[in-house]
Amino acid sequence: MAIIFYSERQIALIREASRIVAEAREIVREMAKPGTTTREMDQAVAKHLKKRGGESPFLHYRLPGKEPFPATVCASVNDVVVHGTPDDVPLKEGDLVAIDIGVRKNGYIGDSAWTYPIGKVDEKAQALLKAGEESLYAGINAMKPRGKLVECSRAIQELVEGRGFSVVRDYVGHGVGQSLHEEPQVYNYVQLGQNLPFWRTILKPGMVLAVEPMVNEGTAKVISDDGKWPVRTADGGRSVHFEHTIAILEDRVEILTTLGE
Repeated sequence: MAIIFYSERQIALIREASRIVAEAREIVREMAKPGTTTREMDQAVAKHLKKRGGESPFLHYRLPGKEPFPATVCASVNDVVVHGTPDDVPLKEGDLVAIDIGVRKNGYIGDSAWTYPIGKVDEKAQALLKAGEESLYAGINAMKPRGKLVECSRAIQELVEGRGFSVVRDYVGHGVGQSLHEEPQVYNYVQLGQNLPFWRTILKPGMVLAVEPMVNEGTAKVISDDGKWPVRTADGGRSVHFEHTIAILEDRVEILTTLGE
């Protein structure tokens, strides 16, 4: 599958969808308190998307070998890495909850995930959250128009592993725009000895990418049941997930999933 290059008009439409994502993310941030359920978060996001004329590209989405995803958002708590399904279990003090939100509007998609502490969390959780968020921005800051995509991967891995945590290898970032998952894949690590076309990918104007490090407290290995959601850490350690949709422009890299001015 070839990389899709988007026009200024198309990027403006992706930017519009991405702003709705950012609005929904703020709704979730306000709800991220002890006693709230992830189903309540899911319902609040669904209501906002409908109000803004968008829809969730996650609802009924199929990954190869998986059953259709049953919700508007992915809600991943503690040892759940990605693709957690919202439920009625109240969040409790000390939990970490990652909410992944996608919006499709006018045929174009924005995608972002953020991990929130519930109440007061321990020092290790604070350090994990900080490493996850800062690795996202380290990766984005390493991206330059006509630079190498692998520099993003290297920056993420070096920050995460330098803090004593691990980067998930089974799931990666991706192109996004007309479809939820497009080329190229955006790795969060550099594997020496691998001869993949990815390492030669140049960031060219018109590319739109979802950069999304998934950072684990312990092992990078993950597990999931055949055909089922979600994905969990293999050792039961906690995981965090941070994601922005970005566009490569002629003179800069723009984060689209923000509230902007």
